[in-house]
Amino acid sequence: MEILSKIQKQLLTQERDLLNRLQLSLTEYDVKAEDLAALTESIRQLDDFFLLVVVGEFNAGKSAFINALLGERILAEGVTPTTTKVNILRFGEEKKKSSLSENVESLTYKADFLKEISIVDTPGTNAIIREHEEITSLFVPRSDLILFVTSADRPFTESERIFLENIRSWGKKVVLVINKIDILQSPEALEEIQNFVGENAKTTLKTIPEIFPISAQQALLAKQGKPELWQESRFEALESYIMTTLDQESRLELKLLNPLGVGKHLSSQYKEFFEHRLKLLQDDLVLIKDVEDQLIVFQKDMLESFQLRMSDIIKILLEMEQRGEDFFTEYIRLARILDLMKKEKIQKDYEDMVVAEVPSQIEQKVTAIIDWLVDANLRQWQAITNHISEGRQKHKGRMVGDIGTFIYDRERLINSIQKEATRVLKSYDKTREADLIARRSQNAVAATAAISAGALGLGTLVTVLATTMATDVTGILLAGAMAALGLFIIPTRRRNAKKEMRAKVKMMRDQLTKSLSTHFNHEIERGLQEIKDTIAPYTRFIRSENEKNQLAHQALENYLGEIINLTDQIGSSGK
Repeated sequence: MEILSKIQKQLLTQERDLLNRLQLSLTEYDVKAEDLAALTESIRQLDDFFLLVVVGEFNAGKSAFINALLGERILAEGVTPTTTKVNILRFGEEKKKSSLSENVESLTYKADFLKEISIVDTPGTNAIIREHEEITSLFVPRSDLILFVTSADRPFTESERIFLENIRSWGKKVVLVINKIDILQSPEALEEIQNFVGENAKTTLKTIPEIFPISAQQALLAKQGKPELWQESRFEALESYIMTTLDQESRLELKLLNPLGVGKHLSSQYKEFFEHRLKLLQDDLVLIKDVEDQLIVFQKDMLESFQLRMSDIIKILLEMEQRGEDFFTEYIRLARILDLMKKEKIQKDYEDMVVAEVPSQIEQKVTAIIDWLVDANLRQWQAITNHISEGRQKHKGRMVGDIGTFIYDRERLINSIQKEATRVLKSYDKTREADLIARRSQNAVAATAAISAGALGLGTLVTVLATTMATDVTGILLAGAMAALGLFIIPTRRRNAKKEMRAKVKMMRDQLTKSLSTHFNHEIERGLQEIKDTIAPYTRFIRSENEKNQLAHQALENYLGEIINLTDQIGSSGK
């Protein structure tokens, strides 16, 4: 590169720093290897010659144009794909060919303009051998100026349009050449083709490119001894553009702008990619929030429903308490003194009339709560896994492109949730689960009541707490005179018996409420935690990916802003 001004050196330093930072970031994002290679090559070429890349379909006359420019038939021409490799023409004191790689050859030729410009001849964009087209496509990002050759006999074909669309995405400056105009019969035919190419190029490139109609064959003949063909070839305008109009200042500006064009293309491409990924992740985040909200509502509903079911147990105890009140009112009076003297009878009557079926009723209610809890947990498990599965299907196929293992990991985690749900459903033993919760319930109640868990169940606890009242009542036989019994002792004992019974029933009610509530709250929480644990890898993955992709998207947005700003500075520096 020629000596740069102070401002140009500053811009070049800025550009290197910016593109190197972008390259490092793209490496971290695990982008496509060919994209990273294109950026790396564009950075390297900041110190290389101006690169003019000639592209077009085979048989459009690319090689013929270069030969005409050189004034000698250096490159092979033909109606079949004669160029199968990328040929780079550079200045040299003698004609010489050397291989730079499997697909790239270097040709040297003594032409003054090659001291500042290197010309690249590429395989046809519609080459039969697919590899040749890929070579061309990969070389385009390295160019400083693209000269696109189309043929007057087949102007602007569909393959040319597609190729130009790809070129446009790289932000390259494109000059169009319509070759073989010597086959046209009239100026009107040329004007028609030129208008056709111009309109289509404008639509495809979203800009109006320079268009040069030429006859490369006539131009070469003119330089080789038939000067009368020179004006008819119309080659002078294109040659003048390359040699004169595209002066050092213009070439320098393009040289600086083209790597930025590559950086802008990749920043935009992957910024858009991460936008699509963030949209998909947003769907996943909404799905996760949905699940979490469902679990919160489920827990709230379960606790409320449990309280209603506990109220049925409380009702049984309150009814027993009322029967106890009635029992003491009936039995602890002077008229029943003989019955009061029969301790076993009093205890039996109390058990039959007051306690009655309370133990079994409570056992039934607790069993019903256990069944309800087991069924509810299972239904919620199914609902959550179905919801995640439906959400995946709803958004399937919305991903654009792919980087790394994102899709694989996401699908794998969702599939693992479904597999776990299937495994649980197949291995779920309702009876065993209910029995396990029942034993835990008994242990919890027994521990609270300070009763041996191995000896007493819920029903036994009710009986023990309640029937102790009957034994205490018989203590009135220790009293003395019948009068004292009738006037003082029996009414006092009746009141004390009722008070003591209420206290003990309350204690039993509180113990059952506390123990069962604590235990069932734990069981509800345990069921929720199992669901959360199952989907935890998926939720962690999605949240981690969302954070990572947000950072990547923001970084690329910042790079894009820096590139646009530097592009404006370079454009202004040349004015």
